[in-house]
Amino acid sequence: MELDIRGIMEHIPHRFPMLLVDRVVEMVPGESIVAIKNVSINEPFFQGHFPHLPVMPGVLIIEALAQAAAIFSFSKADGETTLDSNTTAYYLVGVDEARFRKPVVPGDQLRLEVKALRISKVMCKYDAKAYVDGQVVAEAKLMCAIRDIGE
Repeated sequence: MELDIRGIMEHIPHRFPMLLVDRVVEMVPGESIVAIKNVSINEPFFQGHFPHLPVMPGVLIIEALAQAAAIFSFSKADGETTLDSNTTAYYLVGVDEARFRKPVVPGDQLRLEVKALRISKVMCKYDAKAYVDGQVVAEAKLMCAIRDIGE
């Protein structure tokens, strides 16, 4: 299953400048996803990170992986989502074994690959890797929590 930017925005509540997934190229609902983030010099974080040598912050690569995880974790086979962002929040609560292998710079295309290790109604765990030109640039084990907004 593939999703364009409109489909992505139906699945997660993030918006510019914090929406860090541009396209979904493969998705198996509840199991895995392959998504794309095109890195452009127009990204607001490049103004200060770093003006003389623009590098995408590692925390934003992790955030992009977590957003990709949210998209497939609550997707049904018909492409609809089971997560209602009006009543439910999806929080990144843990990052383990994070490694950053190479800098990500303007012009790169991040390939975000995330596989579910465990998905439940309150907690999810993932194995996540980001690639540029077939090389791993970042990887981590992610943990996310699902909470009612009223909590």
